[in-house]
Amino acid sequence: MRVLCTTLGSPSHGRAQLPLLRALAEAGHQVLVVTTDALVPVFRDDDVRMNAALPEFDPMAAVIPYLAELQEVPDSTEPSDVLTRLLMRNVAGPHVKPHLDVLLSIAREFRPDLILRDGMDMGAVLTAELLGVPQLPTPSGFSNILDPAEVLPQLNERREELGLPVRDDPLSVVPHGRFDYVPSAFSFARHLPRTWSYRQTVDVERGGVLPEWVTALPTDRPLVYAGIGTALPQVRARMAERTAPLPVKMPDTTESLRAILGAAAELDDCTVVVSTSGIPVDTEGLPGHVHVTERLPQPLLLESVDLFVTHGGFNSIREAMRTGTPLAVLPHFGDQPANAERVAELGLGRHITDRGAAGIAEVCRKLLADPGPGRGPGRPSWRC
Repeated sequence: MRVLCTTLGSPSHGRAQLPLLRALAEAGHQVLVVTTDALVPVFRDDDVRMNAALPEFDPMAAVIPYLAELQEVPDSTEPSDVLTRLLMRNVAGPHVKPHLDVLLSIAREFRPDLILRDGMDMGAVLTAELLGVPQLPTPSGFSNILDPAEVLPQLNERREELGLPVRDDPLSVVPHGRFDYVPSAFSFARHLPRTWSYRQTVDVERGGVLPEWVTALPTDRPLVYAGIGTALPQVRARMAERTAPLPVKMPDTTESLRAILGAAAELDDCTVVVSTSGIPVDTEGLPGHVHVTERLPQPLLLESVDLFVTHGGFNSIREAMRTGTPLAVLPHFGDQPANAERVAELGLGRHITDRGAAGIAEVCRKLLADPGPGRGPGRPSWRC
């Protein structure tokens, strides 16, 4: 079988696909990953073919023609929430054509039997329909918040342009279902149908090991890990490159890190590891129980963590669910606010609403004192 996989967005989208693609390759199937130059490193250590021909994916470009709607947002509504809805509504807009042209040419040459696509990739939906092959989205935060009814009007416009039949059913964007890597009872997807499920392994990155200093951390006190993920720094970098900035204030990653470090300093009865994703922060004066690093193999560290302070990206949430690690979620944008609410709803942790150092520290203390959302014998059922 020939399997074509598309990956856009942040590296986390590719890492979610890796175990699935490995299993397919090990079973003898031909796997071709079509992606962007920036995401090639995610797949370079695996036995899959790669083609980095796709143009860089800028989700904000899809909403630029519709920014006037932001001026009509009620004061009680978060502008970033409206931006997310604009992106969802226009993810199948005219900007899809350059991407589709590249992907369709590659797909016609490769002749896939199946397309596994990034949840944001409407070009892959159209490619599958043009070739008459099945397609399924792979797990991502965007897939979780996707409302097919919002996507359908513009997707039908693209279908008409390509001579494809228009569809009345919003679920025509996922006609064969979808992939996920959490149990159905703990799904974060509100609008999507049945699921083909798989379980990710800890060994997402080939040969990943924890640094030696981690093995020397104290074991007689709780271990707290905090990270902000990779998506927000990328989005902010793209926004900074624009000649005309978006009229939406995105959370400041440096400000969030400062607040997390301030909270870490207050948790003096814990050991706290903070991952910065490479964002420069001032660590001078931090107490000895706080350890700052640019990045480390998160799935491996979570095997030993008592509490995870996270931005609420879906990959991070899934990794914590796998190890039964309680979550303190400090969301920023996109699917993250909805994920924070779902985490609280499922009893997997708490949503941090006070974004200051004291508010973060208070939520951490409550979770560390609460034996409910943890790895104890009373809560094994939500580990996945």
